Amino acid sequence: MKKKWDEKMVILRLEEAASTLKRLPDDKFQQLKSNWPETVPVWGDYGDDKPRLKLGPPTPEAIDRMDEVMEWLRCLEPENIRLLWLRAERIPWKLIMRRFGVSRATANVRWKSAIFQIVAVLNLQKKMSRHLFTRQQTQYLP
Repeated sequence: MKKKWDEKMVILRLEEAASTLKRLPDDKFQQLKSNWPETVPVWGDYGDDKPRLKLGPPTPEAIDRMDEVMEWLRCLEPENIRLLWLRAERIPWKLIMRRFGVSRATANVRWKSAIFQIVAVLNLQKKMSRHLFTRQQTQYLP
């Protein structure tokens, strides 16, 4: 039996979903190809001493978890979805405050409220599915 959902689990799943979405391949750039061979950039040529590593494509399990998180967001208002997603992408509070035109405290309260709403819905769904499952089993008993 799985544990109940809590805030930290939901936050971690949201951050993983945002990371997974960033790692998905971009379709529009696959159309732009040339016959020239691929060149390997030499980092010293561009004045950048530190190479930036890009993670590979996400696993199918990560994509499934991302799809599940996207379903969770359907129970929220569009403004709360944007707020949750910005925080999942680790956008600083200062930029979020500017975008929504609210103080940090207000943005934080709205963010926590949306997290708690998702937790409540997930735990309620688990309880309801367990109740329906036991009800279906007892319905067919003699």
